[in-house]
Amino acid sequence: MLRSILVMAVTGAMFAGPVALAAPTCLDSGGGTIRCGTSGAMPVGWTPSPEQVSDRESASSPGPSLSEAVAIIYVIGAIFALVALMPPFDGRNGGDWDEQEGDRRG
Repeated sequence: MLRSILVMAVTGAMFAGPVALAAPTCLDSGGGTIRCGTSGAMPVGWTPSPEQVSDRESASSPGPSLSEAVAIIYVIGAIFALVALMPPFDGRNGGDWDEQEGDRRG
């Protein structure tokens, strides 16, 4: 009984909190997100035409350039090389670990 009362109290407290309302999102004439009330912002609720949306999507780059792709491959290869160069360690043997406090008693 006490548990059910506690669950109902926690649930009630979660739903009794204030609702957070976000500010409306405005767009500029090109379809980019911009803060409402600034210069270049279109009215709240305005949406660009389908032609403007397709022009904006075609203008953005589809992916990384060749030099960026090669740099990414080099970085990933360097990370794998560092992992491959790590010494073998499985931790099963006592000699795999450094000396700890109390290891040499006597």
